[in-house]
Amino acid sequence: MNKPRYTPLVASLPASVPFVGPETQERAQGAPFKARLGANENVFGPSPHAISAIAQAASDSWMYGDPENMDLRQALAAFHNVGLENIVVGEGIDGLLGYLVRLLVGEGDAVVTSDGAYPTFNYHVAGFGGKLATVPYKDDKEDPDALIAKAKEVQAKLIYIANPDNPMGSFHSGETLQNMIEAVPGGSLLILDEAYGEMAPASALPPIDASDTRVIRMRTFSKAYGLAGLRVGYAIAAPDLISAFNKVRNHFGVGRVAQAAALAALADQNHLATNLSHIAAARETIADIARDNGLMPLPSGTNFVTIDCKRDGTYARAVLSALVAQGLFVRMPFVAPQDRCIRISCGTKADLALLAKTLPLALAEANRI
Repeated sequence: MNKPRYTPLVASLPASVPFVGPETQERAQGAPFKARLGANENVFGPSPHAISAIAQAASDSWMYGDPENMDLRQALAAFHNVGLENIVVGEGIDGLLGYLVRLLVGEGDAVVTSDGAYPTFNYHVAGFGGKLATVPYKDDKEDPDALIAKAKEVQAKLIYIANPDNPMGSFHSGETLQNMIEAVPGGSLLILDEAYGEMAPASALPPIDASDTRVIRMRTFSKAYGLAGLRVGYAIAAPDLISAFNKVRNHFGVGRVAQAAALAALADQNHLATNLSHIAAARETIADIARDNGLMPLPSGTNFVTIDCKRDGTYARAVLSALVAQGLFVRMPFVAPQDRCIRISCGTKADLALLAKTLPLALAEANRI
């Protein structure tokens, strides 16, 4: 029988995905979730102007999108006060991470991240044969000093940190991140994933210096702007690195409708402010629900709240399973000791009312185990 001749690297990898999607779980259960509180989507939705732009662009969807993403890049450059040559647009931060790893990581090259941090990055590193070196979280935050020390030890090509962080929702000050940038060793590049940056205090974001060759900053329209279904992200970095993306990226990866929607969303900062207000209120509600049930909400700079179940990972998984069985899609950190927690995305008032009703039942179920 004729079979594909996979590379030895690909043959050695498991056929897996970093996350099990809610749709997969719904198919397995034979029923839809009553509340979707696990994927950190923005349930408050995109700007009405973005929706209008989607409708207007729909009739032109027979055409490919502009492969240079010119209008969107120009708008982003003006918004961040950087040059056009400092911006690359891609299929969400996930897509850009894949391109960046492809650019810089060969088989055996060292890459540093936190143990339990965003797993899709690790997925890309494994797919290109990189060697992951990890450091533990410290006080439920990624540890900048430990990441830099490990990068020096293993001569890392890439260092990954998210600020604010997924899955814990924690964040460092902009000063701390700037000190980390200053400490990046020669030959290393720091990836500063700011997917949740709009939701964090302004003091958590270091100033953007697009000429700094030590760091690349990644942002997205999936979270605060409510366009997760369209997959539009962008990166800000020095011109040589941005230009290098053109060697490997899918030039038609971001479609015409997605470009139009992102452009309209960026222009509607009033809607963004409204969304951020809804998110802040929802975080407080989730925190109150957690405390009402004897659990501990952790500080969050994101559109989710990580809740300490005050026991171990086995117990937290039992709580999560009980919530899922009751029709609430939620997730949790994968690695101890952070796996003592569950993670709840911000939802509508109706979503959170259902959470308030269901969480005591889930805890009672978990306590019987």
